[in-house]
Amino acid sequence: MGLTDGIRSIADLDLRSKRVFMRVDFNVPLDAQRRISDDTRIQASLPSIRLALDAGARLICGSHLGRPKGKPNPAYSLEPVAARLAELLGKEVTLVDEVVGDGAKNRVQALRDGEVLLLENLRFHPGEEKNDPQLSKDLASLCDVYVNDAFGTAHRAHASTEGMVHHVAEKAAGLLMWKELEVFGRLLDNPRKPLVAVLGGAKVSDKIQVLKNLLDRADTLVIGGAMANTFLLAQGKSIGQSLAEPEKLDLARDLLAGAAARKVAVLLPTDVVVAESLEAETGTTVQAEKVSEAQRILDIGPETLAAFGKAVKSAGMVFWNGPMGLFENAAFAHGTFELAKAVAASEAFTVVGGGDSVSAVNKAGVAQKIDHISTGGGASLELVQGLALPGVVALSK
Repeated sequence: MGLTDGIRSIADLDLRSKRVFMRVDFNVPLDAQRRISDDTRIQASLPSIRLALDAGARLICGSHLGRPKGKPNPAYSLEPVAARLAELLGKEVTLVDEVVGDGAKNRVQALRDGEVLLLENLRFHPGEEKNDPQLSKDLASLCDVYVNDAFGTAHRAHASTEGMVHHVAEKAAGLLMWKELEVFGRLLDNPRKPLVAVLGGAKVSDKIQVLKNLLDRADTLVIGGAMANTFLLAQGKSIGQSLAEPEKLDLARDLLAGAAARKVAVLLPTDVVVAESLEAETGTTVQAEKVSEAQRILDIGPETLAAFGKAVKSAGMVFWNGPMGLFENAAFAHGTFELAKAVAASEAFTVVGGGDSVSAVNKAGVAQKIDHISTGGGASLELVQGLALPGVVALSK
């Protein structure tokens, strides 16, 4: 069963003259002057928005921005987003200064075919994050059709992602949502073999279920970043002052034993780059078993990078989530950036999910060569864990 089973795509609907509520993810970063510093998320929903407008829909877009805690706050207004969306579409985008209410209803009633408006930040309403039944009904009353194109929020059961869907006659996934579900469905149910999963980041505990679920699917698990330190510790290696989770040693051993029983190869760092401070300007490469008491592991070494790169090169499909080291410090970014280049150069179908991994492929200049970069770190991880996402389940009912 694929993740899109029982769900319709926006491309399958007749939208002419219909009021279409599209949940988008316009949670973009703003600088101190409230200018958008990265409009990737707006760009990502343009195909669905253009499809709806070209089909003659009367489009109502809804999104959150930041964490205003259920109260109107000018610092989190979608005003800059409305301006940027208008620029990209080459047409007027009306920002409604409320989420629901008479003003919103009147603006929606005045919409004509091919016109678009944007509701103010959905999280200005206290009922949004609480999945309030009344807000859900009020939002649903604005539209004839519901479309979710906000994969990044699909793991949250909020009024605009889950609650309102049950009160709208027609519902569908947007093009962005559909692609995400299609790709992760393939990864979980029918991966091109061999499947190589590259996992990094800080904590094993963040990715326990991901690792467990991948044991039955992956051919090779590549583990780097600070989470690898816990596995090295579990193997009896000294890791000095490195970040680790000593309370997870038994879990790490169980995962390694589970991989061995299933004949899943597990690649861990054999050499590492160490320093005594996170702010160090240079590091030293040592064998993984020769980390001194005062040192911290902050990146993978060249020998490890070569082994990881070889696994990625021979893969049929690669899933990557999490950096290989402290890549925010240029002195320890080499392993992450070089692995990003190896993933991009692989002939495998490549999937990158998670904020830091996406940042890494962008900074390494190889984003265009990745087959699929997920727009939802948390949502993609929950899917790979085998969890159902409330925003997706609602679309299939």
